[in-house]
Amino acid sequence: MNPETPPTTLWQDLRSLPGEYWILFSGTLVNRFGHFVIPFLAIYLSRQGYDARVISFTMAAYGAGALIAGAIGGYLADRIGRRSTMLLACVGSALSMLLLSQAHSVPEFVGATFMNGLLSAIYGPASGALIADLIPPHLRVRAYSCQRFAINLGFAAGMATAGFMAERSFFALFVADAATTLILGALVFFGVKARPRIARELSGWGIALRHMKTNVPFLLANGAGFLIGVVFWQMSSSYALQATKGAGLDERAYGLLMALNGILIVFLELPLTSYTKRFPPVLTMAVGYGIVGLGMGMNAFGPTIFMLITSMLVFTLGEMIALPVNSSYMAALAPDEMRGRYQGVMSISWSSATMVGPSLGITMYGYNPPLLWGAIFVLCLVAAGLTLASGRKRYNPVTD
Repeated sequence: MNPETPPTTLWQDLRSLPGEYWILFSGTLVNRFGHFVIPFLAIYLSRQGYDARVISFTMAAYGAGALIAGAIGGYLADRIGRRSTMLLACVGSALSMLLLSQAHSVPEFVGATFMNGLLSAIYGPASGALIADLIPPHLRVRAYSCQRFAINLGFAAGMATAGFMAERSFFALFVADAATTLILGALVFFGVKARPRIARELSGWGIALRHMKTNVPFLLANGAGFLIGVVFWQMSSSYALQATKGAGLDERAYGLLMALNGILIVFLELPLTSYTKRFPPVLTMAVGYGIVGLGMGMNAFGPTIFMLITSMLVFTLGEMIALPVNSSYMAALAPDEMRGRYQGVMSISWSSATMVGPSLGITMYGYNPPLLWGAIFVLCLVAAGLTLASGRKRYNPVTD
């Protein structure tokens, strides 16, 4: 922590966050509750009779769309503004989700999933940049942690609900997903103010990329973020197969297992950040990434219910340690006038992981599950090493 900043309590920090931030918080909570389809897409396609190759290709299409969205969303967030970009994303992703519900062939599934990945991921760079705009540096760990609270509270409730809904009607998942995205859009429309745009000559990708090439801490931390993204996307792909095909759990049990992750974050992450924010951010992230790898690596011991639950508990502990600090750390590495494009590059890294992670994980799972989980553990250790290396270039960007 910055020694010039007096220590504050959790409640004091929450009261200091502005009203527009809480509008975003509310919309995120509703939207994430309805984020039903993508976590269940592998199961849905399997039910439709498609094999692992088609499932992998469809999930990769979602990642490909989101990959392109990072460049588009980052540019739009700086050029036309955060609010306009977020509205475009909400309306577009809701419509594409309804199109996906009507898909009946492989090209239709791939095309609709690609469009949903593209349109929904445009939202991320604008939202991340807006939070950095609204929140001073000393409150950002709290702010990003609260966003994760909303995401995971909605996710926990949504996954538990979706498991029951999926047993009765997968179509209802698509409709609810689209409806909650439109609610998010309405909250942004009525609750978020438009802000001055970045001048045209400063809003292009050329000037931003030249700056990023010299920002070594950002490059190292972003590389670590890609590897962690590959790990996290196993949850809705190979981990889903580990739970259903490996351990024999049904969709409802898988939904409850996934909800455990969100429940733990809801109750424990905000208090935990009161402790973790005392330490250098790169050390906190590195330790968290190592624990994430340990949790996922445990699955190499076999697909039992006990191991699935233990793995989820350890994985979630690492996630709660690393990710709130990661968001604040990365936001501090971006110049104010380039926040959207920096967030866009981060989104591209995550989306690259989305495109690569599920297909690679499912393929490796089909070949040798223990090999997959061992490789995931190694990836997390490499991510931790890159993170520590980024910290040697700048002592504490969170509080500069």
